[in-house]
Amino acid sequence: MVRLWSWLRTPDGIDWPRALLVALSVTLVLALGVVASTSAASFGLYNPAWDGTSEFRAHVAADDTVEHDLVRNTQAYTEGEANETVAFVIAPDEPYTDDDAARVQTFVENGGTLVVFENFGEPGNALLADVGAEARVDGRLLRDERYHYRGPPMPIATEVANHTATQGVDQLTLNYATAVGPGNATVLVTTSEYTYLGDEETDLEEVEDLQAYPVVTTENVSNGSVVVVGDPSLTINTMFDQPDNAAFLTNLYAGHDRVLFDISHASDLPPLTAAMVAVRGSPLAQLGVGLVGIGLVAVLVRSDRSTLKRVLTRYRGQRTTATAKALERSPDALSEEEWAERLRHRHPEWDDDRIQRVATAVSRATHDQPDES
Repeated sequence: MVRLWSWLRTPDGIDWPRALLVALSVTLVLALGVVASTSAASFGLYNPAWDGTSEFRAHVAADDTVEHDLVRNTQAYTEGEANETVAFVIAPDEPYTDDDAARVQTFVENGGTLVVFENFGEPGNALLADVGAEARVDGRLLRDERYHYRGPPMPIATEVANHTATQGVDQLTLNYATAVGPGNATVLVTTSEYTYLGDEETDLEEVEDLQAYPVVTTENVSNGSVVVVGDPSLTINTMFDQPDNAAFLTNLYAGHDRVLFDISHASDLPPLTAAMVAVRGSPLAQLGVGLVGIGLVAVLVRSDRSTLKRVLTRYRGQRTTATAKALERSPDALSEEEWAERLRHRHPEWDDDRIQRVATAVSRATHDQPDES
């Protein structure tokens, strides 16, 4: 910092072109840091925009009653106690391979809870089939001309069953959702009876009937359970605080010790976050980071020692110069401090008290002499 300030200063004041360069450099570093630590992907856990899920992730991270992990590899499903874990799969972009699906299926069979948020994508339905669940998402857009938030494509699901997942929940505010075909699953939440399936081009007059559609189901699969939600937008930042989405999402992981955010088949993480996750999952990487850290500390310590050595050398040089100048001056012109410096030079065996007493006496005697001019 001292060197930087010295570099910015000139005999006439601050060197403004250099100051501007420093400001631009700092701004660039901060901008790169933001880009490297955030994501722009829809449903991204590190996307702070309206379509990201950073608020949901932060909400879980702030809960001291649970641990949370990011799953970039389905191998994580085989770790820990499955019956104490809930896994969230939010609108996967790619289908799960046979090995990945098998790990998720084993997780459910061992007592784990799997929550799949899907509306129009096929990977969600394929995963439900692989784990043995009966519920499927319809894939067509739900519209409600009477009970909606900001328009028919954002229906308000008003019928809520009595269940642990719906405690304190009177409604869900949806956003481009679809219906869930329950099969033998238990229906937890349905829309109003004024809802229909279609798209934005559908003419209401062509709709044969209006009815209530399931949007959330739960079912037991082997020793575990599978929850299907026909609207991944419940988790995004702009919808998280809408009634009663946050309460519902909290209920889904309440009572569990561990929460998994499965991003193994979703958009990539930001570079910095991906690096952190990679290091946490690799003991060898942790060792490498530790060695690099030790090396940096050693370099900094060595640099600090070199700086200290230069400062001491400069100080000693200045002190030696001052002493030499004091020795060259006439005794009559020496001050008390200069007499003390001369005595230290000539009598290094004397202690400070003796030097001070002699310097005081000599200085007084010298300056009390009458002027002979």
